[in-house]
Amino acid sequence: MISVGIDVSKGKSTVCILKPGGKILRTPFEINHNVDELDSLVSLIKSFDEETRVVMEDTGHYHLPIATWLSSHDVFVCCVNALRMKKFCSQSIRRAKTNKIDAIKIVSFGITYWTELVQAYSAPDTYEDIRFLSRQYYQTTELLVKEKVNFSNLLDRVMPGISSILTNQGSNHKLTEFVERYIHFQKILVMGEKKFTASYCKWAKKKGYRCNERKAAEIFALAQNGIPTLPDSQSVKIAVSEAVKLIHSIEESRNTILAQMQELCNTLPEYSVVKDMDCIGDSLAPRIIAEIGDVRRFRNKHSLIAYAGIDAPPYQSGSFNASERHISKRGNKYLRKTGYEIMRSLIQHKPADNAVYGFILKKRAEGKSAKEAMIAGLNKFLRVYYGKVTELYSQS
Repeated sequence: MISVGIDVSKGKSTVCILKPGGKILRTPFEINHNVDELDSLVSLIKSFDEETRVVMEDTGHYHLPIATWLSSHDVFVCCVNALRMKKFCSQSIRRAKTNKIDAIKIVSFGITYWTELVQAYSAPDTYEDIRFLSRQYYQTTELLVKEKVNFSNLLDRVMPGISSILTNQGSNHKLTEFVERYIHFQKILVMGEKKFTASYCKWAKKKGYRCNERKAAEIFALAQNGIPTLPDSQSVKIAVSEAVKLIHSIEESRNTILAQMQELCNTLPEYSVVKDMDCIGDSLAPRIIAEIGDVRRFRNKHSLIAYAGIDAPPYQSGSFNASERHISKRGNKYLRKTGYEIMRSLIQHKPADNAVYGFILKKRAEGKSAKEAMIAGLNKFLRVYYGKVTELYSQS
């Protein structure tokens, strides 16, 4: 057997080739991530007359070009979890670290755990596309949250307290559109109550909101008692207007991404099954499918739970056997986040005769905290998901 260890970097990698007993066939050498050099590596690997396996660390996306190219040329590639590889490489007493040293340690991992190496799973293109879009969805959501925080800070300085009267709900942008229209409490006061009320009602009618003179009176009273800490200047107007535009732009981008995810999910047989599950709608269904991917790649339901990082590994030493254990959190954090949202939706809507919601209530009755009960509910949900989707594929 021959192990090929690859220490992956951005745009290039360091390769070392080793046989059992520490016999080095090729000392560490660098290759760039381009067609010519990767083809040369493929030819080198296939020139050996023994079983050869490539081992590399799962680096997020830097390893994808070389892993994809090698796999497409029928080379056995194993992508090892970064934490596991780190623990293996840190066994040395000396702390020296170079690309060449890392490549030697990675290739040694391949020899040590030869029988445990698992060939990298190549998901169908649809699942990969949905997963890619899911990452973009979460990145866009993070940007949206940051911009909303910035907008809230601006409101506290130009219209303190206005968010307690007007709010944004779903695609309804009443608050942001109102702030974009009036910018500052000083502008409202200059108009006077009568003129402002007429202006507000006209604006609300044009935007499709309910015309309410009482609401206008509340806003004017708030403007009279509020203490803005920023002046009604051109600079402030630009800052507020651009903040509103940015929020709307990011929301539109996120909705476009989600719509494409839904369109791709429509081509998958499990999409209708997932959408039929209680409290999973058009937003959560594609996101949960994106994070789980092709459920057939998991050996059993326990593997899926471990992938989510909500498993509680046993801890036993001698006569001691731990009974209170924490979840590992060593898994897909986006899957945990999406699952948590599903649990919140179940708790909010309280669907009757739902096994997962009933399990959450049971755990609460046993004295578990709300968070512990939700984690237990997510564990139950993933078991149900695995059972329903695998049954669907077994019938087809």
